[in-house]
Amino acid sequence: MTWIKTCGTTNLDDALMSVEAGANALGFVFYEDSPRNVAPEVVREIVAKLPAKIETVGVFVNESFAFMEDVATRVGLSSIQLHYTKLDRDEFSRELRSPIKTYLSIPASSFSGQPLQFPADISAVFIDSGSVQQPGGTGQPFNWQEAASAAKAIAQAGFNIVVAGGLNSANVAEAIRILEPWGVDVVSGVESRPGKKDPDKVRAFIAAVRQTEKPK
Repeated sequence: MTWIKTCGTTNLDDALMSVEAGANALGFVFYEDSPRNVAPEVVREIVAKLPAKIETVGVFVNESFAFMEDVATRVGLSSIQLHYTKLDRDEFSRELRSPIKTYLSIPASSFSGQPLQFPADISAVFIDSGSVQQPGGTGQPFNWQEAASAAKAIAQAGFNIVVAGGLNSANVAEAIRILEPWGVDVVSGVESRPGKKDPDKVRAFIAAVRQTEKPK
């Protein structure tokens, strides 16, 4: 079954609605420049009222592991997702000692023909349409066909692949068909405005993903 994460959650009503609709994970953005940025104290209150089975993911940009672990521990998150726009892979590998499940987000533009290597402790690699200027939440999909061979190579290396960036109920089936990911991550495609979910869009997105899992 495809893992589904609705990201950019900012309030309890949206969180509970996403859970009721069938999301497996909720993402909370701790990045001041994002319109979906949310305070740790708010997230702690939301997380405390969620079912234990729901994965709660803190999304960070260029933060130290010490900072991310401190926030995750205080809030009660089950995992962290890292956007590094200035990624030193050797330094990243040395620092990655967190007992918390860790995801790594990379822009599809990183696929320049060079082999991509990731620390073995990463639980999944998120492929996004972000950039240095806007690490995520662009609302635009990347070129799935161009990224397919690199995504396949990452999966063959033993990493779960999660597709993000510009997904919505109308295009997610095509993204899944081309990239065959372990999971999908949606933000703007299920919002009425940045930081506020549209219940109909959330339900339609999750239904579209589940439809791809039915026997042809």
